[in-house]
Amino acid sequence: MNDTATPPVKTLPDAQIVTAVHHWTDSLFSFRVTRPRTLRFRSGEFVMIGLLDDKGKPLLRAYSIASPSWDEELEFYSIKVPNGPLTSRLQHIQPGDQIILRPKPVGTLVLDALLPGERLWFLATGTGIAPFASLMRDPETYERYDSVVMMHTCRTAAELEYGRQLVEGLKEDPLIGEYAHKLKYYATTTREPSARMGRITDNLTSGKVFADLGIHPMDQAHDRAMVCGSLAFNIDVKAVLESFGLREGANSEPLEYVVEKAFVGDGV
Repeated sequence: MNDTATPPVKTLPDAQIVTAVHHWTDSLFSFRVTRPRTLRFRSGEFVMIGLLDDKGKPLLRAYSIASPSWDEELEFYSIKVPNGPLTSRLQHIQPGDQIILRPKPVGTLVLDALLPGERLWFLATGTGIAPFASLMRDPETYERYDSVVMMHTCRTAAELEYGRQLVEGLKEDPLIGEYAHKLKYYATTTREPSARMGRITDNLTSGKVFADLGIHPMDQAHDRAMVCGSLAFNIDVKAVLESFGLREGANSEPLEYVVEKAFVGDGV
């Protein structure tokens, strides 16, 4: 008998294995993990994921699933907060590592939470694009709507790269390629000079986004919207959407727009 045999690796509760990690900037990264066999979710929902803290207790936060409901793995998109209880640890994960994933998906950014319409708006800042990364890769989104507009705003162009590459790849996607022409991508920066600049609220209220894309202004009869960002962003965008006549809905009462309140923001 070999007394120096390597002890078995301790398995985390609700453990899933990291399969890929990509660092987009010094403050943004995405990663993929194995998918629990029992997990069923609607594109746009979130789950609780995390790691063990120094005392061996689960440290969990809500993360939107960035991959579509048909994907065999799960993708997540995250900020890095140097002193954040979770992301200060999570940013160092490598393929083969384990994370905790509670397979109980919930959330309001689902197609069923909206009344039928003609045009769907995705409005996001920073990593708030994650649920829309899921919905943009789901054929049902394009089967329900004639057109989809993805508005994404970050401070710099580098912070937009995750979304830009995802949208560009849709043209070659075997499931989405035939629908890619329905998607209009409107990305802007707020600090670094770029071809398109300005906050989402400003570009909506000024009408600039409508002029730039050559589309009619937003109205209650035709438009539906989903919002994901910081609390302040959500509040500001809600006011703009309501100025166009849209009303906030929920899973239990579908209306013209919905807001995700479980956003992973600063300090995580």
